[in-house]
Amino acid sequence: MMNRLIPVLLLAFVFTFGACGGGGDAPPDDGSTDDSGATSATNPDLPFQETLSFGEVDPTLVTEGEELFTIRCTTCHKMGERYVGPQLDDVLDRRTPEWVMNMILAPDKMVVTDPEAQALLAEFAVPMTNQNLTQDEARAIVEYLRTTSTGS
Repeated sequence: MMNRLIPVLLLAFVFTFGACGGGGDAPPDDGSTDDSGATSATNPDLPFQETLSFGEVDPTLVTEGEELFTIRCTTCHKMGERYVGPQLDDVLDRRTPEWVMNMILAPDKMVVTDPEAQALLAEFAVPMTNQNLTQDEARAIVEYLRTTSTGS
């Protein structure tokens, strides 16, 4: 009986925690930065096809983005530390805003088409769940992430 219970519990664990995977990025081991994003920004199957250019930080968007991040992302992501998924406090120093937008909006498609997303899945072994956010909500999260970046 116990021999049958262990695989069932393991599967239950995987399905339970599979809802919160790596949507951000793991820092490169060698300390270098990564400007990946070309694949996600030019893939016609991904929802975000624009180029983001930042001006002044928008405090209203930051507040909205922080609230969304707290509700939708903190189950799997922490600032400044590895958790179920990668830490995200400096994700915009490592990834393009367009890459982050597509990872938020379509992690299931990113993991199929983007080598960086595939590497994150291999590293964290838990796929990021699509939270079904709108582009405006994802943009608010990106604005919040701008304020957590060491380069901001």
